[in-house]
Amino acid sequence: MYAIVEIAGQQFKVEKDHEIFVHRLEGEEGSSVEFENVMLVDNGGKVSIGMPNVAGVKIKAKILEHMKADKVMVFHKKRRKGYQKQNGHRQYMSKILIEDILSGAKKAEAKKETAPKKEAKPKVAKKEVKPQAEAVAKETKPKASPKAKKETEDK
Repeated sequence: MYAIVEIAGQQFKVEKDHEIFVHRLEGEEGSSVEFENVMLVDNGGKVSIGMPNVAGVKIKAKILEHMKADKVMVFHKKRRKGYQKQNGHRQYMSKILIEDILSGAKKAEAKKETAPKKEAKPKVAKKEVKPQAEAVAKETKPKASPKAKKETEDK
C-alpha cells in the first residue's frame, strides 16, 4: 500500500516504515504528525484518486530528527571583469518515519447508511412576453465624397 501525499509544499510517494527527508516541519524530535493532503492511495491494486484530496485518508508519521541538508554552492562570475563571488547554502530538513496510512473505510460505510435525499420537482418556468418595440428609423447623413487629390509640383 502506498500513497501520494503533499508535505510542506512538495509531493512524496510514501509507504509504511519508509524514512523520507522533507523541508523543516514544526514540532520536536520524537513527536507525531499527521498529513491529510493525500492525493492518491493504492491499496493492493485498488487506486483511489482525490479531487483534490482523498476523503478520510491520513498519513501518520514521526519526526526522527531535524538537520541540515548538504551544502549547495552558489557561484557568481562576470566574465572579463574579474568579479567572482562564492556563497553556500544549507537547507533545514526533517527526517520523518511513515508509521501508518490510515484509510477512512469506517467513515465511508457511515455515509451509505444515511437516508436518500428527496428529489426536487422541477418548477415550470414562465415565459415572459416582451412587447415588440416599434421600429424607429434613424436619420442618417449621406457619406461624404472623397476629397480630391491635390497636385503637387516637383521642384
